[in-house]
Amino acid sequence: MSDLPETTSWIERELASCRFADERLRQRFRKLLEQLGGGLGQAIPLACQDWTNTKAAYRFFSNSRVHEQTILEGHFAATRERFVASQGPILVLHDTTEFSYQRQKLKGVGALYHYPHARRGFLTFCGLLMHSSLAVTTEGLPLGLTAVRFWTRKKFKGTNALKRSVNPTRVPIEQKESVRWLENLRESSTLLGVPERCVHIGDRESDIYELFCAAQEASTHFVLRTCVDRLADDGQKTVATVMQQVPVKAVHSVEITEQNGTVREAVLEIKYRRLRVYAPRAKQKRYGPLRLTVIQARERDQPSEGDRIDWKLITNLTIRSRAEAIEKLNWYAMRWKIEQFHKILKSGCRAEESKLRTADRLVNLLALLCLLAWRLFWLTMMNRTAPQAPPTVALTPVEVQVLDRLVLAKNHLSENHPTLTTYLTKVARLGGYLARAHDPPPGNIVLWRGLARLTDIEIGFSLGAQLVGN
Repeated sequence: MSDLPETTSWIERELASCRFADERLRQRFRKLLEQLGGGLGQAIPLACQDWTNTKAAYRFFSNSRVHEQTILEGHFAATRERFVASQGPILVLHDTTEFSYQRQKLKGVGALYHYPHARRGFLTFCGLLMHSSLAVTTEGLPLGLTAVRFWTRKKFKGTNALKRSVNPTRVPIEQKESVRWLENLRESSTLLGVPERCVHIGDRESDIYELFCAAQEASTHFVLRTCVDRLADDGQKTVATVMQQVPVKAVHSVEITEQNGTVREAVLEIKYRRLRVYAPRAKQKRYGPLRLTVIQARERDQPSEGDRIDWKLITNLTIRSRAEAIEKLNWYAMRWKIEQFHKILKSGCRAEESKLRTADRLVNLLALLCLLAWRLFWLTMMNRTAPQAPPTVALTPVEVQVLDRLVLAKNHLSENHPTLTTYLTKVARLGGYLARAHDPPPGNIVLWRGLARLTDIEIGFSLGAQLVGN
């Protein structure tokens, strides 16, 4: 996967291909990753501990030679290496999220929302938007980010006003925020180098005809949730009309976890059919029809609580059997993992609590936090998808040694045959995980707490060794 030795820390692996304008910037970036990673979710002054390091962090984030692409360049290269080392299809999950900062004095940061207020008229919440693309295996292991875009609403100012006077389908895609979907798809396909292995996954926001065409041009695949009832077949019928005439071809049972935590079984009736799908009428001169497959999965009975499942997916993959249709549904169900990644960014890294006051500084900080969020997510999923891997895949020998001294394994078998799950469970126990027989695998929160404590303890061990040596 990499020429770096297995004992190299994860930071060195992710920085191996970074190209900063100055070696001092590279060293500062490395130190910032260590400091903010050791104090995940802490404010910059608390993570840096003193004014000298805090001032250096502020200077790094405001440096004109530092950009989000520079910060993420090494991680993108490492993602490509993990992609090459993997087997089978890889899912590239796409989604947009917002970072809201509930204050007004932010240089270069546009408004996200205007809320009515009883005394102040309207409250303006400023913020940034991020469209990210995350490569995961079909088992759910996140290999890394493949593309990230940051922007503010100021860049597309006037588009909504234009839509009120012009048919929205006539507005060029380049003038809409939706163009981010096309840019990330193309960039991800170029980065990974084998687009035919990639399957791009998106929610209803990705139901864009230009995106379908971009995927065809890039020779890559997609499974997207559709919400637009387009013209199909002979151009006189819509997709919904055609799918009503398609018989149910499969019945599949899935377990659904409701918001209150209860689990129920849902029986899905599955239809699928290959169709000729047309672009909106206003774009038919520019974009021709495409041969696509529509999959419809609808819950047979209305549940007593909650909404009935009714998914309609569209893909350029060919489906010939019940098993292939269910496989594509399972791939789409992986989409929630990018939402989990965004949740780690906001809840674990507390990206929205930063006090930085310019868009450039915030974007550079968010790019750095993306690395920390991916790392935490990767550890959580490695524990579930490759529990028998050696511990040095995720931890350094020093960290393994500290854990051996600090946390005893629950049974002698684990001590005699150390595995990744043995040591990640030890890390989670430092974070409050009880490791009882029927407990589920540790999640992001307990691993994050455990890693923070492990970092502090490792520093203590190092200082103690130095004092004994002196």
